Amino acid sequence: MSRADDLDVQGQYFTVVGAAGFVGQRLCATLRARGAQVWAPARHETWPWQLPPGHVLGHVMYCAGLTADYLARPFDTVQAHVSHLAQVLQYGLAQGRLQSLVYLSSTRLYDGLGDLGDEGEACEDAVLPMDPANPRHLYDLSKGLGESLCHVAGQGRARVARLACVYEGPQDADGFLSTLLKQVLQARASGARQIAVQSSPHFTRDYVHLDDVVDALIRIAVQGRAPVYNVAYGVNVSNAELFDYLKQRWGCAVQPLLDTRPAPTPRISTERMCTELQWQPRGLLAALDSLWATGQGV
Repeated sequence: MSRADDLDVQGQYFTVVGAAGFVGQRLCATLRARGAQVWAPARHETWPWQLPPGHVLGHVMYCAGLTADYLARPFDTVQAHVSHLAQVLQYGLAQGRLQSLVYLSSTRLYDGLGDLGDEGEACEDAVLPMDPANPRHLYDLSKGLGESLCHVAGQGRARVARLACVYEGPQDADGFLSTLLKQVLQARASGARQIAVQSSPHFTRDYVHLDDVVDALIRIAVQGRAPVYNVAYGVNVSNAELFDYLKQRWGCAVQPLLDTRPAPTPRISTERMCTELQWQPRGLLAALDSLWATGQGV
């Protein structure tokens, strides 16, 4: 598998905005391990930033954002997804210190497309359906505006990475998958072989591993030329498939307490990432097998 450590980033400058977050932390650690010069301004650092002596922004990785709590914090959502991005872009371009910018968006923007059929996939150039009257679309619209700002004002240096559901394992701070895996491990530790979850077997998600996301982001920053890249696995995994896997492989039955049938979600095309940037993500169940093999699933 071709990985980000194949790329020579030794001595290159990177600025990670949102370095305290799930993706940002791993991105900083990976870049530093590869010999890059990484600057990670703190969330409340005085603006405009006072760069370290002799430092430039270089490749900016814009990881700041809100996910689950965006409805409770609408103003913070817009500030993180749009307003602060505008400041970073304007400052970096005006000062001539910005080599590239990668803006982290989401494949959730495709949800309104629905099921595109057996042959259909959500590609980067799809027209995105958004409804300003839908509270759920506050997130979509703010991300969409951030993307538009990159296209309109980025002077060809800003690119968008639309991320699917990013995971690593039970240690993740939040998320459906990490919560489920923690429940399974706790049940096994107590001798139980069954758990109940407040979810439906009919929900489907495209899961992409954190290490593969970091790999993709570095590739987009250093080698990317297209305005938008999907960072996903390209296959939707249903809860039913996941529950069956956990029963067969991890020995724990999962009883869903809901039978909700959500609107179908489209499959995400990863052709651009895989073809142009030689990126090869791993599948969810293969990653969980590795987790089990290393003892973290015991």
